[in-house]
Amino acid sequence: MEWRKDGFLITDDTSEVQLDVVHRLLAATYWGDRRPKEIVERMVAESICFSLYSGPTQIGFGRAVTDRATFTWVADIVVEPEYRGSGLGQWIMECLVMHPAVKGAQMALQTRDAQGLYEKFGFFGNSALMSTKVTD
Repeated sequence: MEWRKDGFLITDDTSEVQLDVVHRLLAATYWGDRRPKEIVERMVAESICFSLYSGPTQIGFGRAVTDRATFTWVADIVVEPEYRGSGLGQWIMECLVMHPAVKGAQMALQTRDAQGLYEKFGFFGNSALMSTKVTD
């Protein structure tokens, strides 16, 4: 699937993931700073990925680890520093939670610093672990 907005593109096509960019973005975070590129490659292969582009350049990433039926783990939502604060991380989340493979599934994630972003999508919980309500 593809989504377009204000000159940006998000795609769930894992063949479009720029592994060097994603590895670099994650290496600059508190949660992904010790992941070798080989691990990033494996996690991309086994997840539904959401790659954010400005033109041909990947500037953001997020992924859903899911059974595609009842449960999804949201992980690695990250945007290049110069693009942060413009709603692009929120847009990645919008695309993720509405994706047909995970829509309606219970979702969980861990975060130290982005509770406000995730609360907008129905996540609740303590400062470390957040989840959505189970839906029928």
